[in-house]
Amino acid sequence: MTERRSPPSDAAKRGMDLLLTLAALPLLLPLIAAIALWVRLDSPGPVFFRQERVGRGGRLFRIHKFRTMRPQPDGGGLQITTALDVRVTRAGRWLRRAKLDELPQLIDVLKDDMSLVGPRPEVPRYMALYPPQARDLILSVRPGITDRAAIEFRDEERLLAASADPERTYVEQVMPVKQRYYLDYVRSHSLVGDLRILCDTLRALWR
Repeated sequence: MTERRSPPSDAAKRGMDLLLTLAALPLLLPLIAAIALWVRLDSPGPVFFRQERVGRGGRLFRIHKFRTMRPQPDGGGLQITTALDVRVTRAGRWLRRAKLDELPQLIDVLKDDMSLVGPRPEVPRYMALYPPQARDLILSVRPGITDRAAIEFRDEERLLAASADPERTYVEQVMPVKQRYYLDYVRSHSLVGDLRILCDTLRALWR
């Protein structure tokens, strides 16, 4: 039998989030500014994209990303994106492939809506599909910018592009695997484990 690790205190995890985020921001600001200018010049529309997601305890918040799509008049359409999505801009295609569209979520970490590491926050429509007990466990921690599921499904958009029904593939094939990763994280996360996930994420981005 493996010994179950005690999760870090909320204050310790929050402290690590703030320390790492505030240390990284001065180094990342030139890159963030350059990307913001590129997004602005590449296509009409705002620099940032904000979307409602489900946060800790089921509280809704608006996540920040660099805008990678052309603005939709009705704000509608699928809430998942495939590698062949015609809505994606030229800059957006590269940003999504490099995962640099996620950088503005450091704002959400500073606002205490997110953590650096944790289950990725879902839109309400998909979060409602999780079994109630699993949903409650997943939402007992802050959502994160990265986690094991994000590393495993780094090419998720290409997987969905190969499907005749991307949304069905996401719900029936991707979400159950992500759920297992999320539940495993909630039950066994630690500060050392978070640092390991951050390092593995950086390695994955350089592949």
